[in-house]
Amino acid sequence: MIVRIGHRPEGIVADPLTGTVAVGLHEPDGLALLDGRRLRLRTTIRLSGAPRHLGLERAGGPVLVPAEPAGTVIRVGLPRGRPVSEVRVGRQPHDLTVARDRVFAGNELGNSISVLEGARVTKTFPVALQPGGLAAIEQGSRVAVVSVRERVLELFDSTTLRRTDRVTAGVGPTHIACLDGGPCYVTDTSGDSLLVYTLRPRIELDRRLRLPGGPYGIALDSARARLWVTLPGANQLVELPAHGRPHVLRTFPTVQQPDTVAVDRTTGRVFVTGKIAGVVQVIDP
Repeated sequence: MIVRIGHRPEGIVADPLTGTVAVGLHEPDGLALLDGRRLRLRTTIRLSGAPRHLGLERAGGPVLVPAEPAGTVIRVGLPRGRPVSEVRVGRQPHDLTVARDRVFAGNELGNSISVLEGARVTKTFPVALQPGGLAAIEQGSRVAVVSVRERVLELFDSTTLRRTDRVTAGVGPTHIACLDGGPCYVTDTSGDSLLVYTLRPRIELDRRLRLPGGPYGIALDSARARLWVTLPGANQLVELPAHGRPHVLRTFPTVQQPDTVAVDRTTGRVFVTGKIAGVVQVIDP
């Protein structure tokens, strides 16, 4: 099923508690809120900047919006879509994650991570060049950061903010998803591959799975042990088992330029943004 959502959708997250699917919009910059169960557009709100990724602070919201042009992180409440706060972080916040009740926002052009507690930044620490994807691991005790330009995967202690590990990450990594104790999955977009990393006793590349089509967006359904990866170069979405030896189970044709993907872990329903047509594609696997 296809739902028309707005101009150039990119960045999507599905809340399992309210059933809301939030989608980032561009020009005008904003956020669309879709009823993910009835597949109806609830509302669209204007924002100070457009996101390319979205997050949830917790089940039930608020939605976390890294407004890249504004250099801020905006909290938007669910299900009504009322902005709760807007906090200035670093230069071009791109992706974010939550670890131990703190928000970690990656400043893509600032080569740093801003740590938010409530409506203020309490710490900023440096990372490798151009942080792209972030994920919390090991019950939030560590944060994994993929840096696009330096092509590395780094792990940081979420309390001390010290780097605990570092490893190379392909030829063009962009985003990451992790099971809590591992493995971590990195989309190597330029390398047409999915990289699989084990975390113990130290982080190590364990497997490289070829996925032609420039794997980019990634979403993990831990409830069903499934991994979803978009292939924008092929206009496809692939389903894989979420374990140490992932392989393609099924391939779904998608709308044009499927940059980002989200899954509602309550229903298993998958949502894919179609940037060219301004739509969200809904897949019930």
